[in-house]
Amino acid sequence: MPVSQLPARAVVEITGEDRVTFLQGLVSNDVARAARGRAVFAALLTPQGKWLADFFIHATDDALLLDCEAAHAPMLVQRLSKFRLRSKVALRETAQPVLVGWGDAPPPPDAVPDPRLPEAGWRAIGGAAPDLSAEYDAHRLALGLPDGSADLRAEQTVLLEAGFDELHGVSWEKGCYMGQELTARTKYRGLVKRRLVPVRVAGPLPAPGTPITLDGAEQGEMRSGRGTLGIALLRLGATAAPALACGDATLTPAPAPWMALPATADV
Repeated sequence: MPVSQLPARAVVEITGEDRVTFLQGLVSNDVARAARGRAVFAALLTPQGKWLADFFIHATDDALLLDCEAAHAPMLVQRLSKFRLRSKVALRETAQPVLVGWGDAPPPPDAVPDPRLPEAGWRAIGGAAPDLSAEYDAHRLALGLPDGSADLRAEQTVLLEAGFDELHGVSWEKGCYMGQELTARTKYRGLVKRRLVPVRVAGPLPAPGTPITLDGAEQGEMRSGRGTLGIALLRLGATAAPALACGDATLTPAPAPWMALPATADV
């Protein structure tokens, strides 16, 4: 029954009566859907629609709690605070731990299902558990789930390259937010040319950023990995290739069942 604390995660607390409307105009998903027992997966983008950070939004009776990368917490407080203007909100980092459970791990009363995939398990803020981060990382790689800055590049990655549509990280109905125009244009004009895709690794695990080639032509680059599993950024045409070269390893693309990739055979 695996349950783990994630020391690389932190919690940003947003309080004040305007907290929902304040955050609603800034992030990619519908903040109003966050409630007791239900978290929302969302991202903060640049005005040009490029990824800066992603997080899980938990709701309590008097606050919104952003379960985010610990390295991103100061940046989130700083950037979001710039948009407070006259909104009645306050933001701060907290010392609350983030816990996750998967498999047959029973959730605590305040846990929420991971909003990306049922198989991902549950998440909770507060409590205690051993650090099984490596086991959890293997679990998310087996599901093909990108992991923030391990797989996305700040001010470069477009949300739809990282599966945010299929993983319920974007609302197409809620209205404007920062970066919304490019995100919508990317979807409705079919502008996605690359995707983060799970890969099986034969040979030594390539370092992040290692170029991936097919018959000498570059097709993308390696991102995160562990053992024989990894995530790679690939041109769409390479996602169906039987084998790709990456450093001293051979990669086999293994798109996850949740991924909606367009049919293409062109490399």
